[in-house]
This record gives sequence, structure tokens and C-alpha cells, in this order.
Amino acid sequence: MITKETKIDQITITELGIVLAREATRIMEDGVELSKVYHRFSFAPGSDVSDQSEKVQQVCALAWTPEVVAAYQNHLKNEIQKAQLANQS
Repeated sequence: MITKETKIDQITITELGIVLAREATRIMEDGVELSKVYHRFSFAPGSDVSDQSEKVQQVCALAWTPEVVAAYQNHLKNEIQKAQLANQS
């Protein structure tokens, strides 16, 4: 019997609090893996992850403290300011 299995098999949190998730899709025949494909997703601190798996939601809830979200937003503001200054030169 051929089956298709899909699950989040890896979650990583970067220094900035970005959550990276890898979803593995496996095609199996009688318990033997025929193929495997990975899809990767990333979520910035404070993003809406309500449509993601429970596992991703739980990791985001733990990782995204108010301090982490504020630090990420501050980082983005600084990067925008740097880009604007570079464009003025």
C-alpha cells in the first residue's frame, strides 16, 4: 500500500527570534520510503501563525516573549534606517 505522510520534522529559532520550520512529505510503500520532499517556512516574531500546526504555534508562543518581539521590531527599524541612509549617499 502506498501512503503519503506529512509532518513538521524540524523547528529552529534564530538569534532574532525568527522561527524556521521544515515540513517533510514522505511517500511510503509497505513501510519503505520511496521519496521525501522538504518544504521550509519562516515566521517573524509576532507573526500570525494561527493557521500553522499546533507544534509551530507552541514553539512560537514560547519563543516570542514581548522582549523578543520588541527587539525584532527594533532590528527592523534599524535596518530600514540604514537602507535609507545608504540610498541618500
